[in-house]
Amino acid sequence: MCGITGWVHYNQNLKPCRDVIYKMTETLVHRGPDEYGYYVTDHALLGHRRLVVIDPEGGKQPMTKKVGPYTYTIVYNGEIYNTDHVRDLLKEKGYTFTSHCDTEVVLVAYMEWGEDCTTYLNGIFAFGVWEDKTKSLFLARDRLGVKPLFYAEVKGSFIFASEMKALLTFPDLEPVLDERGLLELFSLGPSRIPGSGVFKGIYELKPGEYMLHTSDKTQRHIYWKPKTIEHTEDEATTIHHMSHLVEDAITKQLVSDVPICTFLSGGLDSSGISSIAAQYLSRQDRELTTYSIDYEDNDKYFRASDFQPSNDNKWVKGVSQYIGSVHERVILTNDQLAQALRDAVLAYDLPGMADIDSSLMLFCDKVKQKHTVALSGECADEIFGGYPWYQKEEEVYYDGFPWNKHIHERKSFLSPAVGKLNLTAFAHEKYQETIGEIDDIGHGSVFEQRMKKLTYINLKWFMLTLLTRKDRMSMYKSLEVRVPYADHRIVEYAWNIPWHLKNYGQIEKGLLRKCLEHHLPKDVVYRKKSPYPKTYHPAYMKAVRSMLKNILDCKSSPLHDLINTKQVYALLKHDNKLFITPWFGQLMKEPQFIAYLIQLNIWLETYKVKIDF
Repeated sequence: MCGITGWVHYNQNLKPCRDVIYKMTETLVHRGPDEYGYYVTDHALLGHRRLVVIDPEGGKQPMTKKVGPYTYTIVYNGEIYNTDHVRDLLKEKGYTFTSHCDTEVVLVAYMEWGEDCTTYLNGIFAFGVWEDKTKSLFLARDRLGVKPLFYAEVKGSFIFASEMKALLTFPDLEPVLDERGLLELFSLGPSRIPGSGVFKGIYELKPGEYMLHTSDKTQRHIYWKPKTIEHTEDEATTIHHMSHLVEDAITKQLVSDVPICTFLSGGLDSSGISSIAAQYLSRQDRELTTYSIDYEDNDKYFRASDFQPSNDNKWVKGVSQYIGSVHERVILTNDQLAQALRDAVLAYDLPGMADIDSSLMLFCDKVKQKHTVALSGECADEIFGGYPWYQKEEEVYYDGFPWNKHIHERKSFLSPAVGKLNLTAFAHEKYQETIGEIDDIGHGSVFEQRMKKLTYINLKWFMLTLLTRKDRMSMYKSLEVRVPYADHRIVEYAWNIPWHLKNYGQIEKGLLRKCLEHHLPKDVVYRKKSPYPKTYHPAYMKAVRSMLKNILDCKSSPLHDLINTKQVYALLKHDNKLFITPWFGQLMKEPQFIAYLIQLNIWLETYKVKIDF
């Protein structure tokens, strides 16, 4: 994986301004610590930071190729899992290749197929191609949004980058939070509106979208979304078909010229990936290394709940022994967790999922010490129906985002000025807009149509939040994390499977469980879903309370401009159990709300955010 940047201006010679692209690119050193490169021409500057995974010598960037009078230059971040197949197609058309890396294949694919090139690619990617003769810039992002790509237009300049921090080094772009940004932050956060950068004037290419930027126009086009067709396969064929897709996606993503491992929680999703990976590597006389995360004294303080029914440790140990992996358990301290809240903001460029982010970042830091690439189990819950809101009728028909039900409680902690904003109406508007994007919901029952809508909002919002978290926290520590369940072939096929088959056996993710039965022990296959682990140690609550109190005690803290300080002081003083149920998803309860406020102050202070509403 890598970090990419670019600057296009049609009425200015950019060659004397190359220091700007140098600075933009340098902010992404964590995404690509191994190499860097630049492309400089009159009206376009491109920058690249590289994390070497495949073809160390042949994959250097920016990469340039010529066809006749046309010169194409690419900066690319990603991994294409069907590289060999696409390369063979292009060879049949007369192209030759000088490397075995996927960068060259993506570049030649654009040279041959133009804007349609993305339809040939199976992978995770964000890239830009500059063509010097026509002075055109093409940008594209993968179908599910695993890899990021932000952009902005400022005073005749068009700039793009893998992360917003790179854009914010551009001289004419300021970190401004306007009314829309405040609404987004407080009604929907830590989710973001697809395509939004929260800051005024900063946008992100949406998942499954490309853009063509020329001197006279900028056009965006959605090239992919799941299509509704009748599912005609019977139960046995559906199980066989999905089993093949899952196994193929996992094995394809094990290709690497550097050490590769898997994350293992002992749950269905990560255990299935780890088992199939272990089998694949054993055929090559290689051992799989698996990693799990835990917190100091968590066994002592863990309390089962509907949202986190069991501790992972015994399950991790059992699965590791069953598949024969070399297992490493990463144990984090509560002090580490609290102190890393700052770096998690710097990684994300926004306040995020508090210690759910910082723990993942610290975990990735440990994994990176021995490995460069990891496979992780995100996305199965959204695709196969693993969350509680897929299983409970009142949740299924909830008229809004079911993971985001506590807007009123959040609003009670905001300043009077911010509290006047209609957060509830804004969130519902975004919900309705998302539902309206579905082109064809099919002709099934009312319930089947509702499940399609629920799946769609999960793919477009909740899954994207988790994929963003995974990308930022892992890449901040220069670790490439791949997500096999986000293979678009799995998503496309699962989209049309009737709910009674997805919910096979009347259990969440029943179809996936059935597909993985011959890869795992039965008790693991039918273990009740337990989300990403968090700390339950009272020392963490004590630490974040102390940190937030210090912020509140400092009269110059920018947080005061946005919150009801008296209410937040009361929250710290009294253990009032405000968020008995999580205020976002399944994990964000009172300690995470306090940590979120800490992150909000860090963000406002560090990024020197200007409030304009």
